[in-house]
Amino acid sequence: MNAIRNNTVEFISLGLIDYQEGWDYQTALFNKTVDLKLHNRDLSPGEQKPTPNYLIFCEHPHVYTLGRSGKEANLLADEETLKKKQATFYKINRGGDITYHGPGQLVGYPVIDLENFFTDIHKYLRFLEEAIIRTLMKFGIKGERFEGLTGVWLDAGTPRARKICAMGVKTSRWVTMHGFALNVNTDLSYFSNIIPCGIDDKQVTSMEKELDRPVPMNEVMEILKVEIIDIFQMSLIN
Repeated sequence: MNAIRNNTVEFISLGLIDYQEGWDYQTALFNKTVDLKLHNRDLSPGEQKPTPNYLIFCEHPHVYTLGRSGKEANLLADEETLKKKQATFYKINRGGDITYHGPGQLVGYPVIDLENFFTDIHKYLRFLEEAIIRTLMKFGIKGERFEGLTGVWLDAGTPRARKICAMGVKTSRWVTMHGFALNVNTDLSYFSNIIPCGIDDKQVTSMEKELDRPVPMNEVMEILKVEIIDIFQMSLIN
């Protein structure tokens, strides 16, 4: 574990940001944190600097992203269709298969050093899922885990199972990047151009669809931020 454990987190809201810009932004923070950890290895405990933690929230214009373990065949749209729908496509370095991001979807990128908290990727994913589940509960939506699958689901294990939050992360030296995508007021028609997360027999949904009304994004962001900070026992930097 780190000689100096730092449980503070800096919250960053980027608003609607181009996917590549958001990727570059979190990558810069990720690389800076990894570099600091490597530098600390050459120092005595008294000389080491604590590693920072960041929680980034944003939305993206229409984009499809394919993880390392995904199959490009799960993108069902050709280049012309993507152009008509004003959508872009990226192969990226997270785990998982293909997913969609777009306006009305809350995307979270925690760039945290897990050695400040615990060294367990499985536990990390379960903590993120729990924060989403607690947030949904505040709106009267019962989110659940689906055994063998990541993310948050409704009616898990039934023929009506549908995903409301997708997850895919990357870690190096216990530093995380990428994260989760919660469908708040998402245009679900864009999911028809992919086999979401490589699962072809499950549906996707959104908070708006489940509640039959638009949901204030700022309200969801604030609740989810508090839930993440509480579950990880973080201290927010103002």
